[in-house]
Amino acid sequence: MSEMFEISRIDEIIEKRLDALLPKKLEELAASKTPSMTIIATKGTLDWAYPPFILASTAAALGWNVSVFFTFYGLNLLKKNLDAQVSPLGNPAMPMKMPFGPQWFRAIQWNIPNAIQAVVPGFESMATSFMKQTIKNAGVAEIGELRGLAIEAGVNLIACQMTVDLFGYNKDDFIPEVQEYCGAATFLPMAKDSDVSLFI
Repeated sequence: MSEMFEISRIDEIIEKRLDALLPKKLEELAASKTPSMTIIATKGTLDWAYPPFILASTAAALGWNVSVFFTFYGLNLLKKNLDAQVSPLGNPAMPMKMPFGPQWFRAIQWNIPNAIQAVVPGFESMATSFMKQTIKNAGVAEIGELRGLAIEAGVNLIACQMTVDLFGYNKDDFIPEVQEYCGAATFLPMAKDSDVSLFI
């Protein structure tokens, strides 16, 4: 009977000690853990190319482990020949402003109807040219520079193998810094274990 009492007493002491130590230990583990982020990049237009590279390079500069999974049109952002275009057609949130002329002229937001955008030859090329000039005027880094910063910061660039096969690409189409070619089954566990997971 006294032996049972002793075991019960020891269990009680251990439980109290664990209750006292566990929160502190968990805090220490959380403080020493490197944050991680995964991003799924699905779009390859000029305007949609900025978010994954800005977020990835910033997080990596903060010391986070970052992986970006490029799938479908997002694969265009990994190509050696990076020529992202922009299309204001069907994008009412995109301002159409002129990147030249006096300040009052640049401030005008041109609401150009979709019907005109769709039929005017070369409208997308013109919009892309204007957007690139606006980016340059504002001193914002170009996509190629941002991609380079992300690579330099150690961001893990992953190409979706299924999409590579679907679109008939081969590995020579992409920059050599693409570290992995894999599918969703490989990427999803990374996303599950990351602290932040984004779909862009």
